[in-house]
Amino acid sequence: MNLLIFAALAMVIGIIVGYVIRKVSYEKQVAEAHNDAKGIISKAKQDAATAKKEAILEAKEESHQYRERVEDELKQRRNEVQRQEDRLLQRESSLDHKDSALEKRESAVGVRERKLDQEKEQLQQSKKQAKELIDQRKQEVEKVAQMSQEDAKQLLLSEVKEQLKTERAVMIRDSEQEAELAAERNAKKLIVEAIQRSAADVVSETTVSVVNLPNDEMKGRIIGREGRNIRTLETLTGIDLIIDDTPEAVVLSGFDPVRREIAKIALEKLIQDGRIHPARIEEAVDKARKQMDTQLRETGEQALFDLGIHSMHPDLIKTVGRMKYRTSYGQNVLDHSIEVAKLAGIMAAELGEDVTLAKRAGLLHDIGKAIDHEVDGSHVELGVELTRKYKENKVVINTIASHHGDVPATSVIAVLVQAADAISGARPGARSESLEQYIQRLKKLEGIANSYDGVDHSYAIQAGRELRVIVKPKKISDLQASTLSHDIKHKIEKQLEYPGHIKVTVIREVRAVDYAK
Repeated sequence: MNLLIFAALAMVIGIIVGYVIRKVSYEKQVAEAHNDAKGIISKAKQDAATAKKEAILEAKEESHQYRERVEDELKQRRNEVQRQEDRLLQRESSLDHKDSALEKRESAVGVRERKLDQEKEQLQQSKKQAKELIDQRKQEVEKVAQMSQEDAKQLLLSEVKEQLKTERAVMIRDSEQEAELAAERNAKKLIVEAIQRSAADVVSETTVSVVNLPNDEMKGRIIGREGRNIRTLETLTGIDLIIDDTPEAVVLSGFDPVRREIAKIALEKLIQDGRIHPARIEEAVDKARKQMDTQLRETGEQALFDLGIHSMHPDLIKTVGRMKYRTSYGQNVLDHSIEVAKLAGIMAAELGEDVTLAKRAGLLHDIGKAIDHEVDGSHVELGVELTRKYKENKVVINTIASHHGDVPATSVIAVLVQAADAISGARPGARSESLEQYIQRLKKLEGIANSYDGVDHSYAIQAGRELRVIVKPKKISDLQASTLSHDIKHKIEKQLEYPGHIKVTVIREVRAVDYAK
């Protein structure tokens, strides 16, 4: 029993002692926390005071710098204002000087005006006095002559007219006779001098070209196996290849000089290369056509350079070059046109006209002949249309339209080109009728074949004894090709007159080409 009481008492005492110890420890911790808080607050106050001082110092520094900048700007502005004031003062002084000068001038002008007014009044008074004297003299003359001034004037004029009528008629007649004689003499002299200064060689007829061979063995290579090479070349160019006993030479025959030249260039390339087969022939002919285009342009440029003509459309220059391969009654059209240009230029210089324009009109007067085998219409109509297309001078266009008298000439240059054209064509041996008729017949022969639908192109070869027609295989079948040859034959018999026989050959060929890559 006592033990229990003692244990309970000890337990209560332990609890009380623990509570007291805990309270004392808690109060100590609270006191320490208060002390820490006071230290933190004190430090914070010190930091805040320091920051405040630093901020105040920075603000003072910035304020000082800003004040210095403002003062510098104000100083600069004061200086600028001072300079402007100085300039204004200078201007004011200059204006004052000018005002004084103007005042002096105004005063001088006023003096002159007053002086002029006085002279004007004196002049009017003098005129009035002179008029009075003239009227007085007229009255006195009319009294003496018993005739008014107007009547005397009419009488004098009528007498003078009667006297001049006969003299004027005689002078007019003499002047007309002298003018006619002088014009005839000058015209003859002008034309003769122009012909002498621009004399050109007579053009000879030719329808063949000769290609030299390195040896006679080359003839067999040109003919090819079973004649396939020569057939390919003739088909692609429309030119006859004449291979005979002539040593180391092949003759190309054809009425179209352009085709003949293309065939010659292609054959020379094949001979030089040594590889002659149908595929190579096609490639050579294609390159020859491109080379021919270059030659045509260079020929046209050379003709313009020789005549001193500039600023012409490139396509028109190429057309001028095509005239080299066109003949008219055996006369080369380009040589004829250059000769006409020179004649017209010489005559224009003698008459004081534009020499360059006269040469330009003379060179282009037959430009339509370069394309008349490709387009329907006369060479005059084609030339006018072509020059209008490329915006040539109106004088040139009228010259082309009027050089055969189709329309009236509207300029002296057009008349000069007409005369030069007649002079160039009328020279002995300059033209030949036979070759022109022959070429026209061959062109009509090809035109008949080309008029049928499905025909790609055609060539008159063997001097017109054979017509080869190449058709489009997609439009013309094998049966239709046979019918086409008969139709062309009948049309030739109806529309053309020709010696001997004409063989019509229709060629239809289908090729399939692909490339391995």
